[in-house]
Formats: sequence, structure tokens, C-alpha cells
Amino acid sequence: MRYISTRGQSPALPFCDILLGGLAPDGGLYLPETYPQVSRAELDAWRQLSYADLAFAILSKYVDDIPAADLKVLLDKTYTAETYCFARPGDNPADITPIHWLEKDKLALQELSNGPTLAFKDMAMQLLGNLFEYVLEKRGETINILGATSGDTGSAAEYAMRGKHNVKVFMLSPHGKMSAFQRAQMYSLQDANIYNIAVTGMFDDAQDVVKAVSNDAEFKAKYKIGAVNSINWARVLAQIVYYFKGYFAATGSNDQQVSFCVPSGNFGNICAGHIARQMGLPIAQLVLATNENDVLDEFFKTGVYRPRSTAETSVTSSPSMDISKASNFERFVFDLVGRDAAVVRDLWKQVDGGGAFDLRGTPYMDKLPGFAFVSGKSTHADRLATIKAVHEQYGVMIDTHTADGVKVAKEHPQPAGVPLVVLETALPVKFAETIREALGREPERPAALEGIENLPQQVEVMAPDVAAIKAYMVARI
Repeated sequence: MRYISTRGQSPALPFCDILLGGLAPDGGLYLPETYPQVSRAELDAWRQLSYADLAFAILSKYVDDIPAADLKVLLDKTYTAETYCFARPGDNPADITPIHWLEKDKLALQELSNGPTLAFKDMAMQLLGNLFEYVLEKRGETINILGATSGDTGSAAEYAMRGKHNVKVFMLSPHGKMSAFQRAQMYSLQDANIYNIAVTGMFDDAQDVVKAVSNDAEFKAKYKIGAVNSINWARVLAQIVYYFKGYFAATGSNDQQVSFCVPSGNFGNICAGHIARQMGLPIAQLVLATNENDVLDEFFKTGVYRPRSTAETSVTSSPSMDISKASNFERFVFDLVGRDAAVVRDLWKQVDGGGAFDLRGTPYMDKLPGFAFVSGKSTHADRLATIKAVHEQYGVMIDTHTADGVKVAKEHPQPAGVPLVVLETALPVKFAETIREALGREPERPAALEGIENLPQQVEVMAPDVAAIKAYMVARI
């Protein structure tokens, strides 16, 4: 299996090489040359597998430069009930991503937030930490990770990489824009290989710094810069697994279809669903939910992709989705335009220049319905109403991002026999301020995380200045 850039001007590489690299040298994102197909016989065989065994079956189709026995050990080490231990009462932690029905056979939550940082990012990041450590030790190399987070990626990356040999993490986050719990999870870590930088601006400003550093080939090579944001293909690959697991949990046989509703900011999570569908998973619809930052909703409704400036990006109560330039969207557009890298280069030349692109009236717009996306948006008022309604109707407390998903899911009822699974993105305690506003009570909190906001914090506040952040990193590498 070789991996190619969406912009078509970088050499095809094996998995382990792109694992450590992040962005392709031409500024594009890596995807496999073709999507492996899953047969009905394989679906039948996979239905009863454990999460780790299912992950091995799927990743084996994409990773052929790690010996199968070693890959199996890495996956068995990653996906354990001990690591993903925060399941809802009555749900089985051994399932790793259990289904919790709100309306039997109609509407469900898939619990993706049972890992150490209580967010779905743990599902991929825990594996990424183990993959990095394995490959670096095999090669006798080191890596310096530069990432940007709008809330959950940062803590998931830091918890996955803390104490890992040959790895340092430099994580950028928007100063004052995350919840108090999210900030505490990241900034309270005291590990010597973890560095937090709070950037004065929005997430997009932090992400732009990461992209600028990644596009400086000389600096990147000299200082061995790697990526853990969802621009890293391994993140998306790991997320494909839980779509298969969710399908098996929500259906009685492989003759059924299922739909997924996915709260989306950077398009990485739902991109994994798109790829699972391309592989042959029987997905009827992919329902994309945004918050007030509705760039993606606008595209799927109109064909216009119009990233917003920092000044136009709203600060919301679902902050992990406060994103106006969705990095992984380029992967989907590559598929939409028939994998024509020249078209992608032209479109992203407009985006990278601060502009937009419009697919109305093009053949690509005619192809869009074939990818089964629908979309909707949610506001703060919607969020509060949904959190309250779900708690009253079903006795379940959900976080703000999952609330965006449930709100949009209810706007897209599915045909009889097609369950709609909302991907839970985080546990409510990460957004206690809004839970108090919606329910007038404190969210449930795992005992192990009591008082985390009161721990000492280490963070450097800096402007989103590429040169200054490079200098900060060099001084600590």
C-alpha cells in the first residue's frame, strides 16, 4: 500500500514514512492510492470480533510495512477496557465504543469518549502514540510534534505521548477559548516532553502556524517535525474502525444499512466515515452537524466552500468545532473531483490565498449526492434545548458537541430499519459551564479527575508568529 498526496506533486510513500511526516511536501494530504474493498464475507467474519481484532483486520489492509505480529501487539496494547474505562452505567467497557440507544433501533449514541481524556480523539491518539514509539525505536530516530488544538486534540495527543521515548510535543491552543476543564487537562501536565503554547487568536491561527512550519521543508527536516493533528493519515485510519464497530453494534445483520451523524469542525471524524463507506460499509447517509461556524454546512447545501477569517469565526459553547478552515475537507474534495490533483491544487490555491471556491454548475456538484452527505447546524440556544431534552426524555447527559449532533440528527429522520447513530464526541464534564446553564446542575465527573482545574498549570502565551514559535521550539529541542 502506497500513499499519495492530494496535490499530486509528492512521491508515493509507504505507511511508516507518512506516519512521521504529517503534511506532504507539496502541501497536500496523504491518502491511499486506492481504498481497499471489504467483501460481504469479511463483514460477516468481522461482526463478532473484539475492537482490537477488528482494528487489526481493517488496518492490515492499509499497513504492510509493519510486520503483522507487531501490528497486532500494538493494537492489543492500545484498545483495552482498562484504557477506555469510562462507559455509561450499564454499558460494557470491553466493547470500547458501546452503543447506547436513545430510541431502540432508531436513534443511538456511540460512546467514543471513554478514554483517558474523555474525548473521541483518544480513539486514534492512543494508537498514534504507540505507533510513533514503535517506528522511532525501530529506526533509531526522534520526532518533535507540532500540533494545534481547538480543545480535545491537544490533551488526547499529550496524554498519548507523555513519557514516550524519543518524542517531544509542542501544542498550540487558542488562548482563553477552550473550557476550563480542557485547559486544565493540557496545561496541568508536568511531563518534561510536553510544551503548551496558548496562541492569542483562534484555532485557525494556530493551525495556520502548524501548516506554515510543516511547509518549511528545510526546517521540518532539520528539526524532525511531525504532526498529530488529523492531517496525519494514521489518525483518520484509526477512526475508520469505530464506524465498522458502530455498524455491527447497531444492526442485526449485514443486510441492513446504518446512518451516522457526526459533529464536525475539521472534517477528520466524518472523513473516516466517508472512507468506511467507500470501502463498502453499508452507510445510508453521513449527517454532518456544525455549530455556528457553518462553513461545511454551507458547502453541502450550496456547493460553495468559503472559509472565514479569524474575525468572522465565532467563539461558541461547542469550542472544539470553532473552526472555519477544515483541514481534512481537502481529502474529501480529492475524491469528489475524481482524484484529479490538478483540480485540487487549483481549488486550494484559491483557499490558501484567502478566498473561496464554488462548485455550482460543475460536474462535481452533480456527483455530490452520490457521496450521501447531508448537513445541518446548531446554535447555543439549540444546544441548551437539546441537552435539556435528552436529559429529560432519555435520562442521558450529553456534552455540547454531541448535542449539536443530536439536534441535526433529529432533523434527518431515517427510513424504517435504518438506525441513526450519533457519534458522541466528549463527556459533559469537559463543558461544565454550559451543562450548568442547560440543566442547573453539575455534570458527572470521573473520580480520578476531581479537582483537575486546581492543579498547577504550565503554559506559554505567544502571538501566532511563525518565526517566534519556531525559535521557541528550537530552544527546547
